[in-house]
Amino acid sequence: MTPKSDLNDSDLLRSMLAGDEEALPLLYRRRQGSIYRFALHMSGSKTIAEDVTQEVFLFLMREGHVFDPARGSVSAFLLGVARNHVLRRLRVEHVLAPLGDDSEDDVPSMRASTDLCPLEDLTRAETIESVRKAVLSLPSKYREVVVLCELQEVSYGETAEILGCAIGTVRSRLHRARALLLAKLRPAAEAEETDSATVKSGRCFA
Repeated sequence: MTPKSDLNDSDLLRSMLAGDEEALPLLYRRRQGSIYRFALHMSGSKTIAEDVTQEVFLFLMREGHVFDPARGSVSAFLLGVARNHVLRRLRVEHVLAPLGDDSEDDVPSMRASTDLCPLEDLTRAETIESVRKAVLSLPSKYREVVVLCELQEVSYGETAEILGCAIGTVRSRLHRARALLLAKLRPAAEAEETDSATVKSGRCFA
Protein backbone atom coordinates (compact mmCIF):
# COMPACT_ATOMS: atom_id res chain seq x y z
CA MET A 1 0.00 0.00 0.00
CA THR A 2 1.34 3.43 -0.98
CA PRO A 3 2.16 5.66 2.03
CA LYS A 4 -0.07 8.71 2.15
CA SER A 5 2.97 10.99 2.05
CA ASP A 6 3.76 9.59 -1.42
CA LEU A 7 0.32 10.40 -2.82
CA ASN A 8 0.01 13.32 -5.20
CA ASP A 9 -2.12 16.35 -4.32
CA SER A 10 -5.16 15.15 -6.25
CA ASP A 11 -5.15 11.79 -4.51
CA LEU A 12 -4.76 13.45 -1.12
CA LEU A 13 -7.69 15.72 -1.88
CA ARG A 14 -9.85 12.77 -2.90
CA SER A 15 -8.89 10.97 0.31
CA MET A 16 -9.75 14.05 2.35
CA LEU A 17 -13.16 14.37 0.71
CA ALA A 18 -13.76 10.68 1.38
CA GLY A 19 -13.27 11.30 5.09
CA ASP A 20 -9.59 10.49 5.58
CA GLU A 21 -8.54 12.67 8.52
CA GLU A 22 -4.83 12.30 7.76
CA ALA A 23 -5.06 13.69 4.23
CA LEU A 24 -5.76 17.33 5.06
CA PRO A 25 -2.77 17.81 7.41
CA LEU A 26 -0.49 16.29 4.77
CA LEU A 27 -1.87 18.54 2.06
CA TYR A 28 -1.63 21.54 4.38
CA ARG A 29 2.03 20.91 5.19
CA ARG A 30 2.79 20.45 1.51
CA ARG A 31 1.07 23.59 0.18
CA GLN A 32 0.62 26.12 2.98
CA GLY A 33 4.09 27.64 2.45
CA SER A 34 3.48 28.70 -1.14
CA ILE A 35 0.03 30.05 -0.29
CA TYR A 36 1.40 32.06 2.63
CA ARG A 37 4.26 33.50 0.54
CA PHE A 38 1.89 34.45 -2.26
CA ALA A 39 -0.47 36.25 0.12
CA LEU A 40 2.45 37.96 1.87
CA HIS A 41 4.01 39.23 -1.35
CA MET A 42 0.62 40.40 -2.60
CA SER A 43 -0.46 42.20 0.57
CA GLY A 44 2.72 43.11 2.42
CA SER A 45 1.01 41.94 5.60
CA LYS A 46 1.93 38.93 7.70
CA THR A 47 -1.52 39.07 9.34
CA ILE A 48 -3.35 38.99 6.01
CA ALA A 49 -1.08 36.18 4.77
CA GLU A 50 -1.85 34.07 7.84
CA ASP A 51 -5.59 34.76 7.59
CA VAL A 52 -5.71 33.97 3.88
CA THR A 53 -3.78 30.72 4.34
CA GLN A 54 -6.30 29.60 6.95
CA GLU A 55 -9.25 30.69 4.80
CA VAL A 56 -7.94 28.77 1.79
CA PHE A 57 -7.85 25.47 3.67
CA LEU A 58 -11.21 26.11 5.29
CA PHE A 59 -12.56 26.64 1.78
CA LEU A 60 -10.90 23.40 0.69
CA MET A 61 -12.66 21.53 3.49
CA ARG A 62 -16.04 22.99 2.54
CA GLU A 63 -15.77 23.22 -1.25
CA GLY A 64 -12.96 20.90 -2.24
CA HIS A 65 -15.33 18.96 -4.47
CA VAL A 66 -15.34 21.85 -6.96
CA PHE A 67 -11.72 21.13 -7.89
CA ASP A 68 -11.46 19.78 -11.44
CA PRO A 69 -8.14 18.02 -12.21
CA ALA A 70 -8.80 18.50 -15.92
CA ARG A 71 -8.40 22.25 -15.47
CA GLY A 72 -5.10 22.25 -13.59
CA SER A 73 -3.23 21.19 -10.49
CA VAL A 74 -4.36 21.36 -6.88
CA SER A 75 -1.57 23.86 -6.26
CA ALA A 76 -2.91 26.20 -8.95
CA PHE A 77 -6.43 25.74 -7.61
CA LEU A 78 -5.35 26.70 -4.08
CA LEU A 79 -3.40 29.73 -5.31
CA GLY A 80 -6.46 30.83 -7.27
CA VAL A 81 -8.54 30.64 -4.10
CA ALA A 82 -5.82 32.54 -2.23
CA ARG A 83 -5.80 35.23 -4.92
CA ASN A 84 -9.54 35.78 -4.53
CA HIS A 85 -9.24 36.10 -0.75
CA VAL A 86 -6.27 38.48 -0.95
CA LEU A 87 -7.96 40.77 -3.45
CA ARG A 88 -11.13 40.76 -1.37
CA ARG A 89 -9.18 41.76 1.74
CA LEU A 90 -7.37 44.53 -0.08
CA ARG A 91 -10.62 45.88 -1.52
CA VAL A 92 -12.18 45.92 1.94
CA GLU A 93 -9.23 47.61 3.59
CA HIS A 94 -8.60 49.95 0.62
CA VAL A 95 -4.93 50.28 1.43
CA LEU A 96 -2.02 47.91 1.71
CA ALA A 97 -1.01 46.83 5.18
CA PRO A 98 2.19 48.37 6.61
CA LEU A 99 5.36 46.68 5.48
CA GLY A 100 6.78 46.63 8.98
CA ASP A 101 4.64 43.81 10.38
CA ASP A 102 6.73 41.09 8.72
CA SER A 103 9.37 39.19 10.62
CA GLU A 104 12.89 38.86 9.29
CA ASP A 105 12.11 35.28 8.26
CA ASP A 106 9.49 36.56 5.80
CA VAL A 107 11.88 38.59 3.66
CA PRO A 108 14.71 37.43 1.42
CA SER A 109 17.77 36.61 3.49
CA MET A 110 21.19 38.03 2.83
CA ARG A 111 24.43 36.18 3.41
CA ALA A 112 26.65 38.08 5.78
CA SER A 113 30.30 38.58 4.88
CA THR A 114 33.18 39.59 7.09
CA ASP A 115 34.54 41.58 4.14
CA LEU A 116 31.55 43.93 4.12
CA CYS A 117 31.46 47.08 6.17
CA PRO A 118 28.21 48.21 7.89
CA LEU A 119 27.43 50.70 5.12
CA GLU A 120 27.49 47.99 2.47
CA ASP A 121 25.25 45.76 4.63
CA LEU A 122 22.83 48.64 5.09
CA THR A 123 22.84 49.40 1.37
CA ARG A 124 21.91 45.83 0.50
CA ALA A 125 19.13 45.78 3.11
CA GLU A 126 17.71 48.99 1.68
CA THR A 127 17.79 47.48 -1.81
CA ILE A 128 15.70 44.48 -0.69
CA GLU A 129 13.24 46.84 0.99
CA SER A 130 13.08 48.90 -2.20
CA VAL A 131 12.22 45.79 -4.22
CA ARG A 132 9.50 44.77 -1.77
CA LYS A 133 7.99 48.25 -1.82
CA ALA A 134 8.18 48.40 -5.61
CA VAL A 135 6.35 45.08 -5.98
CA LEU A 136 3.67 46.16 -3.51
CA SER A 137 3.18 49.46 -5.32
CA LEU A 138 2.28 47.75 -8.61
CA PRO A 139 -1.40 47.57 -9.62
CA SER A 140 -2.75 44.19 -8.54
CA LYS A 141 -2.93 42.71 -12.07
CA TYR A 142 0.79 43.35 -12.53
CA ARG A 143 1.77 42.52 -8.96
CA GLU A 144 0.18 39.07 -9.11
CA VAL A 145 2.04 38.01 -12.28
CA VAL A 146 5.35 39.13 -10.74
CA VAL A 147 4.60 37.27 -7.52
CA LEU A 148 3.49 34.10 -9.31
CA CYS A 149 5.96 33.95 -12.20
CA GLU A 150 9.03 35.59 -10.69
CA LEU A 151 8.80 35.01 -6.93
CA GLN A 152 6.82 31.76 -6.83
CA GLU A 153 8.24 30.42 -10.12
CA VAL A 154 4.83 29.25 -11.27
CA SER A 155 4.68 28.39 -14.97
CA TYR A 156 2.96 30.73 -17.40
CA GLY A 157 0.34 28.04 -18.05
CA GLU A 158 -0.56 27.59 -14.39
CA THR A 159 -0.47 31.34 -13.83
CA ALA A 160 -2.98 31.74 -16.66
CA GLU A 161 -5.17 29.11 -14.98
CA ILE A 162 -4.93 30.85 -11.60
CA LEU A 163 -5.78 34.25 -13.06
CA GLY A 164 -8.39 32.96 -15.49
CA CYS A 165 -6.76 34.54 -18.54
CA ALA A 166 -4.77 33.56 -21.63
CA ILE A 167 -1.05 32.79 -21.49
CA GLY A 168 -0.48 35.71 -23.85
CA THR A 169 -2.10 38.01 -21.29
CA VAL A 170 0.23 36.68 -18.60
CA ARG A 171 3.25 37.36 -20.81
CA SER A 172 2.14 40.88 -21.70
CA ARG A 173 1.33 41.78 -18.09
CA LEU A 174 4.67 40.40 -16.92
CA HIS A 175 6.49 42.42 -19.58
CA ARG A 176 4.69 45.56 -18.45
CA ALA A 177 5.27 44.75 -14.77
CA ARG A 178 9.00 44.35 -15.33
CA ALA A 179 9.12 47.72 -17.05
CA LEU A 180 7.26 49.35 -14.16
CA LEU A 181 9.56 47.74 -11.61
CA LEU A 182 12.64 48.87 -13.52
CA ALA A 183 11.37 52.44 -13.55
CA LYS A 184 10.64 52.32 -9.82
CA LEU A 185 13.91 50.67 -8.85
CA ARG A 186 16.26 52.69 -11.07
CA PRO A 187 16.63 55.57 -8.56
CA ALA A 188 17.39 53.07 -5.78
CA ALA A 189 19.97 51.32 -7.95
CA GLU A 190 21.64 54.62 -8.76
CA ALA A 191 21.75 55.49 -5.05
CA GLU A 192 23.30 52.11 -4.31
CA GLU A 193 26.02 52.73 -6.90
CA THR A 194 26.75 56.09 -5.29
CA ASP A 195 27.04 54.49 -1.84
CA SER A 196 29.30 51.75 -3.22
CA ALA A 197 31.57 54.37 -4.76
CA THR A 198 31.71 56.14 -1.41
CA VAL A 199 32.71 52.89 0.32
CA LYS A 200 35.46 52.24 -2.18
CA SER A 201 36.81 55.73 -1.75
CA GLY A 202 37.77 54.79 1.83
CA ARG A 203 35.01 56.35 3.89
CA CYS A 204 33.96 53.01 5.37
CA PHE A 205 36.41 51.94 8.03
CA ALA A 206 36.88 48.46 9.49
